[in-house]
Formats: sequence, C-alpha cells, structure tokens
Amino acid sequence: MGFGNGELGNLFTIENSFLFRNSSKADALRIGRFEMNFPISQFPNFKIITIRNNASLNTNNMAMVTKTPPPKTIDEYILGQPPLVRTKLEQLRATIRKAAPGATEKISYSMPAFAQEGVLVYFAGWKNHIGFYPFISGINAFKKELSVYEGAKGSIKFPLDKPLPASLISKIVKFRVKENLDKKS
Repeated sequence: MGFGNGELGNLFTIENSFLFRNSSKADALRIGRFEMNFPISQFPNFKIITIRNNASLNTNNMAMVTKTPPPKTIDEYILGQPPLVRTKLEQLRATIRKAAPGATEKISYSMPAFAQEGVLVYFAGWKNHIGFYPFISGINAFKKELSVYEGAKGSIKFPLDKPLPASLISKIVKFRVKENLDKKS
C-alpha cells in the first residue's frame, strides 16, 4: 500500500481507523469520490470515524481510513456500536432469543440475524434508530401495530429515544418462526 510522498507524519489509531497527518493546517478524508477537508484540531481526542466496508487511500497529505473487517459474530457487531445503540441491540437480541429459542445467531449481509429454517429477522444499529428487518410478510402481518413507526417495504425503525416494543417484536418473531416452519412442511 503506497503512502503518496512517503512522509507519514503522526499516526493515530482508534478502533482500526488510521489518520495520517502531514501538516497542522488541514487533512482530508477521501472515500470514493467524496472528500472532506478538516482541521486536525477538530479531533482533539482523536475520535476518528470508523469506516466499515470499503474505504480507499488517496495520498498526498490525505487522511487514510482502513477497511475494518466485518464482524463475525453478533457479539462483535454489538461491541462495535456506541453505548446507547449497544444497549438497545442487547435488548432486541434478548427479546428475539426469548421468542425464538430454537433459532441460531449469525451475521449475514454484515448484519446480525436469527435463523430457523431460514432467516427470521435481521437487525442493525444506526445513528438515530435500531433497524429491524422481519421481511415484508412480518411487516404486513402487523401493519396496524407498526403504523406508529417509520419504515419501508421490509424494515422498521425503532427510535433510540423510545423504549423498544418488546411484546410487538416478540409477536413478529413468533410469526416469522411459524411462517418458516410452515414453508418447510
């Protein structure tokens, strides 16, 4: 991997992300075709943004963010989240486990998932919400109860500042278990 003119300057490492600084004036973060210039003083504690998936290095006094390997387990996924998101994800995970004790945990599409005769649900942590993905059938079966939440065709957004609807989540997961078992027979 090349580093432009070869002068690395100061190297700071936070959660597998790297920032190379060659001047005290400004650095740049470039990901794909997007570039952000910033004064290094904006990061006094070096809470550098962690980029998952693909990030590229464009040098000549640019910042570099490395590719963080995707999590291999739900534990790894949850540990990589901010504290509030982590708490909500643990609550959601416990609710799903209770509703589907025969399901197995896995990571699929870089997201936590529970499977029993096929994937039951996916979930993910976001900046302002917890994403819950029970497939279109799970959404349609509980359309009325879910109408108070934002979402799309196969997703639901549970806001971080509100309690998770554990009983509704449990009903949806149990519905998905039954649906998957019925498909098998």
